[in-house]
Amino acid sequence: MAQKKIITVFGATGSQGGGLARAILADPSGEFAVRAVTRDPDADRAKALARAGAEVVRADMDDPGTLGPALEGAYGAYLVTNFWEHMSAEREKAQAAALATATGHAGLQHAVWSTLEDTRECIPLDDDRMPTLQGSYKVPHFDGKAEADHYFTDAGAPTTFLRTTFYWENLIGAFAPHRGADGTLQIIFPMGTHRLSGIAVDDIGKTALAVFKRGTDLIGATVSIAGEHLRLADMAEALTEAVGEPVKYLPPTPDAFRALGFPGADEGGNMFQYYADCEERFTAARDLAAVRELNPELQTFATWLAAHRDELRAAWSASGSG
Repeated sequence: MAQKKIITVFGATGSQGGGLARAILADPSGEFAVRAVTRDPDADRAKALARAGAEVVRADMDDPGTLGPALEGAYGAYLVTNFWEHMSAEREKAQAAALATATGHAGLQHAVWSTLEDTRECIPLDDDRMPTLQGSYKVPHFDGKAEADHYFTDAGAPTTFLRTTFYWENLIGAFAPHRGADGTLQIIFPMGTHRLSGIAVDDIGKTALAVFKRGTDLIGATVSIAGEHLRLADMAEALTEAVGEPVKYLPPTPDAFRALGFPGADEGGNMFQYYADCEERFTAARDLAAVRELNPELQTFATWLAAHRDELRAAWSASGSG
């Protein structure tokens, strides 16, 4: 029996990495094994991965010396950083640089780097439609990742650049609907009638697995993915049907969203404004038929809602304000 090829999965206890870990562990072909990277192997999610069959190892992107051992002997690696943990583009770039260096030195056959577009190609720094943040970015968690792309090629890492998009799971967490004064659930993304590209985190994982299965085919390529492109009013209508109570879409202006004052409100406002103002180029880069060729199980928003109806209801009910 052939030995399984190890995929080192960074962020394995988080959204994207967790999606890939689950996809590999559930893959009937058994081609790959999961080496799940976490800062805390004793955490509940890490222990659950170990019980499911993953090898769990400790490493920290802020401690470059820990990265090499996590990659040793692996066939490939899934590389993802989490801007929202610290909200610093410079720290995210430093983490990416450490990942790239370690990946290049490890001699892997395939790396997948989770990245995003450089928003400044559509909305330059001198464009006053939105404020410049952290000195030189429009949407730091997009632009920092895009700036980091060259680290991987410079390091000689055989990399596929996987451009993701808004997770539908955000509707359960960071960007869940809020309850208005009348108790009605409201989505308040500042996008007007523009479409939002969204995807289920499990489909990021399944598509990443498909990229690894393609072997060297997609090394050097940029693969941009989404599950569906939808107007927020249509999403609100679908959510209303799914959870059994009205969900309204009441879009503020981007400035009003940025003024909400919660941590990351300016980042979020710029992100949604970018999605709206650069809708055509962003959605055009994500050919749903091409994504479905890689991942035939790609979910639509309706499919995702059907699977998460109870979770949505419980999350919104428990929080009182979404």
